[in-house]
Amino acid sequence: MTTEPAARTATGRGLTTGTLVAGLLAVCLAQIGLAIPATLNGLFQSDLHPVGSQLTWISDAFLLPVAVLELTFGLLGDLFGRKRLLVGGASLLAVGELVSATASGIHQLWAGQALAGLGAAALFPTSLAILAAGTTSPAQRARVIAMWAALLSTGGFLAPLLGGITATYGSWRWSFVVVTAIAAASAAVSALFAVNSSAPGGRSLDVAGQLTIGLGLFSLLYAIIQGPTDGWASPSIVIAFVLAAVFLAAFVLAEKRAKSPLLRLDLFRNRAFAVASVVAVVGMFAFLGTAYAVSIRLGPVQDQAPMRTALAFVLLNGITLVMLPLTERLLTTAAPGLLLGAGLLLIAAGDYWAATLPITDSTFTSLILPLGLVGLGFAITVSSITATAVNTVPVHLAGMASATTNLLRDFGFTLGPAVIGAVALSRAANNFSNSLHDSALPAALKGAGTAVLEEGGPLAVNGASAASPKLADLHPLALDALGYGYSIGFIVCGSAALLSALLALITLHSRTTPHADPTER
Repeated sequence: MTTEPAARTATGRGLTTGTLVAGLLAVCLAQIGLAIPATLNGLFQSDLHPVGSQLTWISDAFLLPVAVLELTFGLLGDLFGRKRLLVGGASLLAVGELVSATASGIHQLWAGQALAGLGAAALFPTSLAILAAGTTSPAQRARVIAMWAALLSTGGFLAPLLGGITATYGSWRWSFVVVTAIAAASAAVSALFAVNSSAPGGRSLDVAGQLTIGLGLFSLLYAIIQGPTDGWASPSIVIAFVLAAVFLAAFVLAEKRAKSPLLRLDLFRNRAFAVASVVAVVGMFAFLGTAYAVSIRLGPVQDQAPMRTALAFVLLNGITLVMLPLTERLLTTAAPGLLLGAGLLLIAAGDYWAATLPITDSTFTSLILPLGLVGLGFAITVSSITATAVNTVPVHLAGMASATTNLLRDFGFTLGPAVIGAVALSRAANNFSNSLHDSALPAALKGAGTAVLEEGGPLAVNGASAASPKLADLHPLALDALGYGYSIGFIVCGSAALLSALLALITLHSRTTPHADPTER
């Protein structure tokens, strides 16, 4: 495979139809892989019987390599050609999903999702960079970014539909088989039709930067996810937080000294880019935290059918595709702060509304308006974040900017299940313990409830009490406790979105235009 000069794609041939289709299919595939486990959480709980934080790790096993390695894959695409990464990333994702489909236990499922996440880590930044490199004007770039964001969201609502249909008429394993087939098709399309591009521009591998950011992010996420299970004051969690701080500080020092840094820190001197970066983390944490809370509410807690969860995710993700023409127009006419602020305010409103819904309400109609608000807000926000960040850097930095934006967005995504799972399960466990202690239930039943709680957490108590007549009297207590915990989760997500909205509205006042160098602002 030959590597064409970057300029050929950017200025000579422009954006070809084959490259456009390959890039859009790649990001859709990556998002399908990311989103599919959420629909299946209830089935994972009943089939594989995860305990404590093991259910959270299914989602974050995919998300962790995405968050840790996106910067590196953005650099590799700049150095060696983006077409190679589209083909290789889709192929690796196919292998990971096949491993997941054949999983006999929770640990093999983790391994498969980690491999698939490694492939997605290549696809997210590379798909955006190869499209941005082929554009020849700000208007065309805005159009392509809107299409890229729409296909990202398309993957987000196709995934739960796929999961719901295959789980209803077959098994959760068939969901991963279908994704394997889509990944193989994406690899073939990229290999046959994508036009290669690169932007080596004196860049080289930054080993110190990759090691420090990888270890730092892994330590941080490990501490957040395992905190409720191991105890926040336990030595392993304290050490993990300390290591996270040390490695992330070392990453900043390494990037300042590197001749060819993984991340140019001077990009953050651009106010629009810096604000978009913060909003990417906090705002996307709010969105995927909401999605995770919804999936747990409908699946393991209320034990509703996978198709019900699928419909909820259509509301959360499908609006982006419907709004594509309007979003494209807004990106070229409206101030970025107004767009970001409006989108995040809608997410906050939907979350606060969802927090008021009683856990005993299993009707789908009660979710339509709050989830519709979150989905509408996400449609506006995800395109605005990407456009604000990428449009403010020169074309030769599009790979780094897109990789950075994707890293921060997906780090926010990774934090969503981790933080909301930790907060909700901690609050639910405390609430259940207090309710059980104050109840008039027999001492033997109290002892059994405490034992199940200590072994598997509140989700295990909820599942066991629903399945066993001997523990049935524990079910109302467990259900109420989980409803309380995940209501707090919705409030946390809403507050994060609200703070991000205020930041965007206060700091971004004008339209975003490209600059020759990020240090000019």
